[in-house]
Amino acid sequence: MPCALCSADAPLTAYAVTGGPAGATAELCDTCIAQIEGEADANHWRCLSSSMWSEEPAVQVLAARMLTRLSDQDWARDLADQLWLDDDTRAWADNVPQDTGHKDSNGVTLSQGDTVVLIKDLPVKGANFTAKRGTAVRGISLVQDNPGQIEGRVEGQRIVILTEFVKKR
Repeated sequence: MPCALCSADAPLTAYAVTGGPAGATAELCDTCIAQIEGEADANHWRCLSSSMWSEEPAVQVLAARMLTRLSDQDWARDLADQLWLDDDTRAWADNVPQDTGHKDSNGVTLSQGDTVVLIKDLPVKGANFTAKRGTAVRGISLVQDNPGQIEGRVEGQRIVILTEFVKKR
């Protein structure tokens, strides 16, 4: 099976496509993954002229995002103008999660409003109670100037929680 984006006949990895349905993946080669996550070589991405027409929404989203990223290239702008996506897929492609640096104990990126679960009993200073392991904290807020901290309500109290003691639900 070739890479979903560049059609290379190489070992493939299931690459998670964020911002849309949970578990959405595309089978990609290491070259495509490295360029999505790092510096993109415009010539490599000329392959999008065919892969952007894939029937797989996750592949369509990746193609749309790469064409947007390469919008300084005339050919990429032309392809982006030709690309048609249904409303849900377009919303998914435009929903690029911003990495704030807030990560849970497993390295998963946390976003404003997420639900997390405590992985350890935490004594709450000044409140005379212990937040128990397994407690769900809904609708968290990110501490903007410190990616190691989030805020949330536990037992009716608004507390600051270190991200190393939570996992995203």
